[in-house]
Amino acid sequence: MNQSFKTLWNITFVVTGLLWATLVWMIWISGQLKTPQDQIIFLCVVIPAFVLIYLSGFFIARRHTKKPESAATH
Repeated sequence: MNQSFKTLWNITFVVTGLLWATLVWMIWISGQLKTPQDQIIFLCVVIPAFVLIYLSGFFIARRHTKKPESAATH
């Protein structure tokens, strides 16, 4: 692999982010979210979920890099 995990993860999330935003927009304009409360709940779930998935990639990468180090010491 010629690129770092961070670079690849960020490129993936640029593409995924655009697809995610398109899906959110389609749901938003579909009429399924009828009240302001529905819209707020929707955004309070979608935005943190996207951020959580993004940050989890770095957590997984850090954990993965620690595994070989801990295996080498045993």
